[in-house]
Parts: sequence; C-alpha cells; structure tokens
Amino acid sequence: MVLYHGSNRIIEEPTYRGGKKHNDYGHGFYCTEYPDVAREWAVSANSDGYLNVYEMDMLGLNVLRLDEHSALTWLAILLQNRIFTVDTPLALEAKGYIIDEFGIDYSQCDVIIGYRADDSYFTFAQDFLRNVISYEQLVRAMHLGNLGEQIVLKSKEAFDRITYTSHEIVNRDPWLDRRIRRDSRARKSYFSMDRESYMHGALYVSRIVDEEMKRDDARLR
Repeated sequence: MVLYHGSNRIIEEPTYRGGKKHNDYGHGFYCTEYPDVAREWAVSANSDGYLNVYEMDMLGLNVLRLDEHSALTWLAILLQNRIFTVDTPLALEAKGYIIDEFGIDYSQCDVIIGYRADDSYFTFAQDFLRNVISYEQLVRAMHLGNLGEQIVLKSKEAFDRITYTSHEIVNRDPWLDRRIRRDSRARKSYFSMDRESYMHGALYVSRIVDEEMKRDDARLR
C-alpha cells in the first residue's frame, strides 16, 4: 500500500506514539491514500509543506475498519479523543451513552482506517449531540467534505512495516486555497440541509438514548 502524509517537514522515520493526544484516534501516524488530500494538509497560511510518500506492508496486521461499524462507533472514538463542547444535559448524557454502547476496544489494533474529521465534521457531530440533526443527516454530512479515509498507524508493529520512499515540496498556493474551498463547500452543503425542521420518524440522539439502541440495531446501518 502506498501512503501519503502531509507535513511542514520531511519525515523519513515516523515516531511511534508520536502525534497529538487529541487527534481523531489519539496518538498515531495519520496517512491517506489520496495524495491531493495530503498536499492540502501539508501547507499552512504561512508556509509551504512536504508530501511524504511511504510504502507499507499490511499483511497480517490487526486492522480496525470503521466502515464495518455504524457511524456511532466512529463518533464514540472521536468523543474519547477529541475535545468536544458538550453544553446541554442531553448532549452530556448522549456523549456517555454513545461511548458506553458504541465504543470499542481498539487498544490492540495495529491500524485504524476511518473517516477523517476536520473542523467542519465537529460542527456536524456537535449538532447531532444537541439533537439539531438526525443520525441520517449526520451520516450524509460525513461525506460532504469528500476527504476519503485516513489510515492511522497505532502499534509498534505497524511502525515497523512502513518505509519512507520519497517526498515533494508542496507550494502553499494553490493547495491552501483548495483546502479552504473544500471546507467551504462542505459547510455550505451542510447549512443548506433542512436543519430547522423536525424530521418525524428520524433517529435523533434523544430517540437513540431513550430507546436504548444498541450497536446491532439494523436502523443504524
């Protein structure tokens, strides 16, 4: 598998247990199979960046694929790692319920493959916890940014399997502009949803909690 990582520096040897504690899936090395997405995230408002290229042998690794679970499992992992604003009694109860009922033990996983959660995605997730949007709308919103999946190395075994092959310099223009436009499109599409009307029969977080829905509920697929 060829993997890409956007950064402000060349990374020939990714550091095990590196990365930020409050990233999507905690400590790890975050990569993508999509070079243009990595290029967008390599640059900042003040500087150019680097596209780091790797090869990785995935054979025999313990891989958690979040697309095999409901979106609530993805959300549960984010709630455990990222810093969320939980500002209502319902949101606080929903956070605990989702972590308890839909969270999974990924401590023995070598690699996690799942959605990338940029800043827009946290607007979506927070609105879901606040009962503003339904589960169906949350799932639809997760695809708006067209970010693809991220591949996160978690274990020492996974880090032993990745090999640096090359890098390229990524100019701030046009990649920063592309990232901003991608985020803007996602937000525009999200806010064009009918978020003000109550969707009768939809799965709002209040209903999920009240009915004590579990991970095997067919309605969450």
